[in-house]
Amino acid sequence: MPEEWAANRERTRAAGIPDAVEHVSKPNQAWAILTRAVEHHLPLAWVTGESVYGDSRRIRLWLESLPKGSVLAVSAKEYVPIGFQQCRVGNLLAGRPVEGWTRVSVGNGAKGPRWYDWYRLTLNDPLHEGWKRWLVGRRRLRDPTDLAAYACFAPEGTSLETLVQVAGSRWAIEACFEEAKGEVGLDQYEVRSWTGWYRHLTRVCAAIWRINFAATKRRSPAPPTSWACFLEGRADDTARIHRRGRARAAFDRLPAGP
Repeated sequence: MPEEWAANRERTRAAGIPDAVEHVSKPNQAWAILTRAVEHHLPLAWVTGESVYGDSRRIRLWLESLPKGSVLAVSAKEYVPIGFQQCRVGNLLAGRPVEGWTRVSVGNGAKGPRWYDWYRLTLNDPLHEGWKRWLVGRRRLRDPTDLAAYACFAPEGTSLETLVQVAGSRWAIEACFEEAKGEVGLDQYEVRSWTGWYRHLTRVCAAIWRINFAATKRRSPAPPTSWACFLEGRADDTARIHRRGRARAAFDRLPAGP
């Protein structure tokens, strides 16, 4: 809930929002989600996220204490430990040499593999024996001045390629949001109440989960050939039409609920 809403109780009560609900920052929301996941023993091998979460040292140090592997984007203003000082990420990226970068794909996008250049810098060792910290820099091929960075915590011996794949997995979340908007109307609600908003979002999430779960069950365990990938790409438009029909049917079958 936005801060301006939380500060206006007359407005929130008119929308049916309970008085106990307050504004919670994104890092604190992530903290609550991760805490529940760990308490319920969900099998989490890695945690990844954008810089709004990576800049939270509380989250990074807590994941190290578990220990849980993490690849979290950090902004240029964030600091990381090297030797006896805290170094600004922006300065470290600016000081990287022109050579020595490794070209690795973060995965396939709409136009094929997403290639970037990567550079890994070792940071101070964490408290857990057998684990390491790295700062991984990412550089765009078309614009070498466009730089990004990730604070990484992983078992000793973890390859750069593995860290890159974990970083790239974050785009699956964005793709899921886009699919939910296009297929089941995630952003197509016109409600004026807290309860109505929750009803809509709950049904949308259930519908998109059903679609993806059914697709996972139908997927062949055999790795696809390049020809199969080509055909799958050519069939995207047709498949999207069929998914939209299944999505609407799944949505309509859901109970309205209380």
